[in-house]
Amino acid sequence: MGKALGLAPDLLDRLSGFVSEFEYQDPGDTLLAHLAEAGCDPRDLRMQRFAELWTAIQDLPRHLGQHSGGMVICQGRLDGVVPLEPATMPGRSVVQWDKDDCGALGIVKVDLLGLGMMSLLQDAIGMIEARGGHVDLAHLPPDDPAVYGMLQEADTIGVFQVESRAQMATLPRLRPRCFYDLVVEVAIIRPGPIVGDMVHPYLRRRAGREPVTVPHPALEPILARTLGVPLFQEQLLRMAMATAGFTGGEAEELRRAMGFKRSERAMREIEVKLRAGMARNGITGTQADAIVRSITAFALYGFPESHAASFALLAYASAYLKTHHPAAFYAALLNNQPMGFYHPATIVRDAQRHRQEIAPIDVNRSDWLCTIEPDGVVRLGLRYVKGLREGVGKRMEEERKRGAFLSAEHLVKRAGVNREELYRLAEIGALRSLGHDRRAALWETARAIRPRGPLYDPLADPPSPSPLPEMTATERIVADYQGTDLSLGPHPMSFHRARLARLGVTRGVDLADLAPGRRVTVAGAVVVRQRPGTAKGLLFMNLEDETGLMNVVVYPQLFRRERAVLVGEPFLLVDGALQREDGVTSVLARRVRALREGLAAVPSHDFH
Repeated sequence: MGKALGLAPDLLDRLSGFVSEFEYQDPGDTLLAHLAEAGCDPRDLRMQRFAELWTAIQDLPRHLGQHSGGMVICQGRLDGVVPLEPATMPGRSVVQWDKDDCGALGIVKVDLLGLGMMSLLQDAIGMIEARGGHVDLAHLPPDDPAVYGMLQEADTIGVFQVESRAQMATLPRLRPRCFYDLVVEVAIIRPGPIVGDMVHPYLRRRAGREPVTVPHPALEPILARTLGVPLFQEQLLRMAMATAGFTGGEAEELRRAMGFKRSERAMREIEVKLRAGMARNGITGTQADAIVRSITAFALYGFPESHAASFALLAYASAYLKTHHPAAFYAALLNNQPMGFYHPATIVRDAQRHRQEIAPIDVNRSDWLCTIEPDGVVRLGLRYVKGLREGVGKRMEEERKRGAFLSAEHLVKRAGVNREELYRLAEIGALRSLGHDRRAALWETARAIRPRGPLYDPLADPPSPSPLPEMTATERIVADYQGTDLSLGPHPMSFHRARLARLGVTRGVDLADLAPGRRVTVAGAVVVRQRPGTAKGLLFMNLEDETGLMNVVVYPQLFRRERAVLVGEPFLLVDGALQREDGVTSVLARRVRALREGLAAVPSHDFH
């Protein structure tokens, strides 16, 4: 469609970021405002027509997809009930109907959820047991004070479900002290509770700053456990039955609407039933509005309590491992990437801040995966060498069992390392156990890979010391990020701290000592960018310096004015006002600038 209208592909990409917001907002002025924000002229009739077409197709199936863990069960032969077709994978078939159509006809469908955290827990427990320890997930110590202390401080990088910026901003305010608090924490940062304005009332009530009330006395037994605020899908169904007289079948219809990805239309139809049922029970006006808003907000996605409880168990288990078995936790976390909210570069920095030593990649010590050495040090695996083939990395691991590599020639002959791989290993310092610094290793690599033919192959080259100078500290950091996307050396910001201090730039760790409202300047590598549809245009960022992470909030006006800098620059200098609420410190940005000092780019987790 875009090609037919003569629109560039990059314009389609920019507009696609706004489509999810159209469904929940008035299509008039809001649509024109989004066109303007995407860099389009909202007065252009062609653009207006394109936007109309774009929003008209958003509810249509995007493609034929196969659920990675989905099964359909029926009586008799399945192809006698629903049309099937061969899947891409041999021996698999795909039901041609939409999963919700199958559900509407009463066909049993089972969704199996795969979680990387399950693999992490399994791997970490195996590492612990290999070192003589023991952890039983079914019998973890309940309500461990050290675990909850870590959660209350939002020290949760790598912890399942509670490591996002929004979760980290909520943890110090909710201050979980028991398992059910963690269930609430998992459930509360979801689009449904956020849009339904349930998050702040719950936190205020928990802190004792607001009395616990319910919209109607009939809801008191349903909402008592969550301080009068509906947080779980089951509560919404019971609310509809208690206030609007919904039958079990109508409550099931509501549940399906809340689970349906295009539920806005279905929820509008159910709202009519809700209001009619409440009116029959004498519930009207603001009472009815509050109840309807709570229920319909869950069309934007809210958790069932059972789902939140199972996720909270995984969150607790991962937090327990991070607290009591950090070596196994970080090794398993690095081995199961990509997963979670942060890039491995940020995970490694977090491990270092927790005094967990991480050792660099070395051809004579590293396996393909990250491992724990006898002294408890986590050794980075060869999997982090960019461009190194997995087969070659595992061959290096096997060959080393028959004897250490003594030279670059050994790597070529015994493991089949090619020219580019050998250069990369030398550049990142992985040949240090061969007796060479990085530049000397590059010199030896050039000798090892030059073709000599069968006549001269048996002859040994005369020793020749490298004439190249050693890399500087900054050159090593640049090489690390180029070769592995992470570094164990000093943080790039540390090289410029003296100059930044003269400019009045505050370190992240020092923000906690400053008074709220104060004007501050911070600087760091951008490691997270988020602009959720529920945040009314706000951009949230995490900046990282050598002392830790800093929260930065960017208002829509500044984002529109400095969009290219905020989205594209890896290092930022931010002027703003310091804000602190319930122990959560943020910088409200007023001015942003790119920090360009030849720094090695630190990978960022953007807009996920």
